[in-house]
Amino acid sequence: MDEVNLIPYRTEEVYDTSSDIPEGIEMIEAPALWERTDKGKGNVIAILDTGCQTDHPDLKDRIIGGRNFTADYNGDEDDFRDNNGHGTHVAGTIAAVENGSGVVGAAPNAQLLILKVLSGKGGGQYQGIIDAIDYAVNWRGPDNEKVRVISMSLGGPNDIPELHDVIKHAVENDISVVCAAGNEGDGRAETPEHAYPGAYNEVIQVGAVDYDRKLADFTNTNDEIDLVAPGVDILSTYTDGKYARLSGTSMSTPHVSGGLALIINLAEGQFGRRMSEAEIFSQLVKRTIPVGYTKKAEGNGLLNLALVDKIEDLLSAHNKTWSSQKLARKETSR
Repeated sequence: MDEVNLIPYRTEEVYDTSSDIPEGIEMIEAPALWERTDKGKGNVIAILDTGCQTDHPDLKDRIIGGRNFTADYNGDEDDFRDNNGHGTHVAGTIAAVENGSGVVGAAPNAQLLILKVLSGKGGGQYQGIIDAIDYAVNWRGPDNEKVRVISMSLGGPNDIPELHDVIKHAVENDISVVCAAGNEGDGRAETPEHAYPGAYNEVIQVGAVDYDRKLADFTNTNDEIDLVAPGVDILSTYTDGKYARLSGTSMSTPHVSGGLALIINLAEGQFGRRMSEAEIFSQLVKRTIPVGYTKKAEGNGLLNLALVDKIEDLLSAHNKTWSSQKLARKETSR
């Protein structure tokens, strides 16, 4: 099989310290759901990437397990340290802990299963990706936890049937598979660009916007885009205990992966039962806002986790006004 690669990304700046809730986390309004969702607690998110700095102060308490599927570290399957930086950055956007310093992720109480499928140079074998997805489906934690979300900020130009099959198997096991759309975009929605596995219908394919809700010039566009999320100048954790701002659909993807942990807890709490992948996807789409581009560019729109609450508040205010007006009309007619 051919090699799959880290989706190209830009490193904007690296910092020794930080003490911010990143703008991207604020933009998707994740904090608005934290109180009612226990910040994603109880959900395990598998990250297929370059590994993770396992002792980073913002991440060390969030990692529940991991495995190395590359030849790095002499192929030691128990050594899933990040020798690139990309995987650690993705992990922070998903679940960096809220500890009063550093940064915080979308779901700071979620747990991370780190599956290193890309080398320090950013390349990996499709078979490693396939094996890692299968591993995530079958993995069980110390308290019989199961993976609920798989996050993949990687891709290649080739449609690999075996990769497609294992992704369908994951979805059939009620795991949401979130993938970056890719960064080969030319700024025009009418010219499609495809990267796999993002282009598969079964995955949740994520494009990128900036903080002004403008489509990133690099983001792929195609007829399988599901939604967009912040992907420009994203602040998150980085190797050597540092922090960095990176840009790419690789950065928009973990906003959705972490957001799903909040949505799962919220929806399953409301319905009082475990929900299927299709039901969770429906709940995700309900929390998107159109930003003015075609469906091939933005899919259902920009992730906004607090949207349903806002609509319910508006309806409640409208109903109160309508009831008051109705009561006033009755009093006047007497």
